[in-house]
Amino acid sequence: MGRTVVTGGAGFLGSHLCERLLDDGDEVVCIDSFITGRPDNVAHLVGRPGFRLLRADVTDYLHVSGPVDLVLHFASPASPVDYLQLPIQTLKVGSVGTLHALGMAMDKGARFLLASTSETYGDPQVHPQPESYWGHVNPVGPRGVYDEAKRFGEALTMAYRRAHDVDTAIIRIFNTFGPRMRPDDGRAIPTFIRQALRDEPITVAGDGSQTRSIIYVDDLVEGILRLARSQEAGPINVGNPHELSMLDLATWIRDLSGSSSTIAFVERPVDDPSVRQPDITLARERLGWEPVVPVEEGLERTIEWFRRSAAAD
Repeated sequence: MGRTVVTGGAGFLGSHLCERLLDDGDEVVCIDSFITGRPDNVAHLVGRPGFRLLRADVTDYLHVSGPVDLVLHFASPASPVDYLQLPIQTLKVGSVGTLHALGMAMDKGARFLLASTSETYGDPQVHPQPESYWGHVNPVGPRGVYDEAKRFGEALTMAYRRAHDVDTAIIRIFNTFGPRMRPDDGRAIPTFIRQALRDEPITVAGDGSQTRSIIYVDDLVEGILRLARSQEAGPINVGNPHELSMLDLATWIRDLSGSSSTIAFVERPVDDPSVRQPDITLARERLGWEPVVPVEEGLERTIEWFRRSAAAD
């Protein structure tokens, strides 16, 4: 039993974290500005004992009364569509927002966990990517606003650890999918599912040979909480080494959806990484963690959720 603050708690990942923490018996303070998070994601939690929802922008101010044991800093636009439309907000939440969240953890004597990203590796020249790899990032490209915000957040987290003895951890999250993703968030899986369910052409960037490694959200949440409840500082990769091409992913989703969609190739975004695969040796050794949900099962659950959501709308 503890009291956890989750910034970005009404986002895709944050809402799953809030739900799991409540199931584990924790009290949860969910903070969100609703720039990209959605009230719908946590509406089913609002009546539960121990759950508080605060509408606030962590780049302005961050205050929670009473004791706090853990701060999970997940506030940030996380899809290319969002951070390309909200470049300044993305940079601010990674810098000023992280500063405020770390300040709260220091003030409360709480453990702090930063949600970082595989995007810190950029378009990697090392494959698969271990935590020791420093990355290959274009700081002045359009995607740099997200990549560098997260890299700065990691540096700031380590500075607070070294200078102020704050108990910190850094997780590097690889491509995650599951229920509560926004159909229009621009990421590959919700886009492919939305198009497949409507029998529209599925739009694959470039020739579709670029790869991603995708992990179902329940596995990710388990990895996050194992790190949060450990003594590890990280950074630690949490992702599924199951690597596949975007063309294969699009075809797989079409088949699982029972769709008659065709595949349409569109222009590839600037600085789109060619490969992405986590080396999860550290997570296995330090946290005893690895993914257990088969990718196909996760995709089936996610497609079904999108189908039900579309019907409800």
